[in-house]
Amino acid sequence: MRTSRTSRTPLLTRCAALFTGATALAALLLAAPAAHAADPPLRDLAATKGKALGTAVTGSKLTGTYGDIAGREFNWLTPGNAMKWGSVEPTRGNYNWAEADQIVDFAEAHDQDVRGHTLVWHSQNPSWLTNGTWTSAQLGQLMNDHIALEVGRYKGRLAAWDVVNEPFNEDGTYRQTLWYNGLGADYIAQALTAARAADPAAKLYINDYNVEGVNAKSTALYNLVRDLKARGVPIDGVGLQAHLILGQVPSTLQQNIQRFADLGVDVAITELDIRMQLPATAAKLAQQRTEYDAVVKACVAVTRCTGVTVWGFTDSDSWIPDTFPGEGAATPYDENYAPKPAYYGIATGLGGTGTTPPPSTDGCAASYRVANQWNTGFTGEVTIRCAAGSSLPSWRVAWTFGAGQQVGQAWNASCAQTGTAVSCSNASWNGSVPSGGSVTFGFNGTWSGSNPVPTVTLG
Repeated sequence: MRTSRTSRTPLLTRCAALFTGATALAALLLAAPAAHAADPPLRDLAATKGKALGTAVTGSKLTGTYGDIAGREFNWLTPGNAMKWGSVEPTRGNYNWAEADQIVDFAEAHDQDVRGHTLVWHSQNPSWLTNGTWTSAQLGQLMNDHIALEVGRYKGRLAAWDVVNEPFNEDGTYRQTLWYNGLGADYIAQALTAARAADPAAKLYINDYNVEGVNAKSTALYNLVRDLKARGVPIDGVGLQAHLILGQVPSTLQQNIQRFADLGVDVAITELDIRMQLPATAAKLAQQRTEYDAVVKACVAVTRCTGVTVWGFTDSDSWIPDTFPGEGAATPYDENYAPKPAYYGIATGLGGTGTTPPPSTDGCAASYRVANQWNTGFTGEVTIRCAAGSSLPSWRVAWTFGAGQQVGQAWNASCAQTGTAVSCSNASWNGSVPSGGSVTFGFNGTWSGSNPVPTVTLG
């Protein structure tokens, strides 16, 4: 892990958009809680502990709100799929590096490190490779050439590689794969050696799942690493994927991290998510927050645990619902990019206060119009809009009537009026305003004499 970089100062958020015409607009920031200010971004908290805080990303999504969060909150990125063999060489000799390059370029522009994922795996290989008939010599050469090409392409730009992914069965025996069946167990040593030759500076890892606690599978990995070290094979670390289930975080997690560290290798939690049976409830989300906090603290407690990477930071980008029907809500952000309790669990795990920051209305604004008017009555309509790259997890608007108007029945909002001052907040189903999106509510009111448009503030 590279620890010499200074955590960047987050970019200033966009100024609120101003709209012209008869509609009066304003956007105000809510005051921070009086007790203490909200925590800095997660990457800054992680940096104070000398740890990485990463996320898996999809290159095509690194714009707008998704890109803003990825750049602001994390100091490491892992390509979710873009560097897997099937993605980069779908047909033999024809390469597609576009998404992988995009992620590396984004990381460099945001002072982030990149974890390469993954070089040798039994899954997501191109069909020409899996369906081919190869001698051991041919297969070994294909593996060496692939590693030399891909690692060499990014030499000096990537901090670490998951060189070998998921080599073990649950009982600790070797998984029967193209590589094991064709080359024997020593394919792992061969792959690590090839990766070291291709980029001597990158940290080389073996990565697997269900090895977070002390069990037969993690013990097999432990024995392998001990053997590789004794033989002088280049191995810098182990990755504990940590695809966990709510209520099943291993009690031996920190003990397990420590025993690998005692072998003289680094440990990284590489693919953390904590899934639950849907629907998510307040109680489940509170428990998930506690468990994210516990996992992060287990890493912080061990010097050679380099950091934690979440496998996608938003539920809209999570692999869980498609793989485990009826389960989900596994990541720190909801589908509308609002931080969940789990986000604040990560913050407290990194030594932060876990304070919920006040929502910022930068980039969002509210507009008021009279949709219909008659005799002494009228229908008012208010729209809250967020520009691309901005969003709100909840909203409240306020205005002061200038001619004695009175709000009556409202829909899609809860409204109250005291004298001439009106305040309206979101209903339970429409609090989230997505990037580039809008929410509208309305009300019936009464007027007499005149019905001027008031100035609306969003907070």
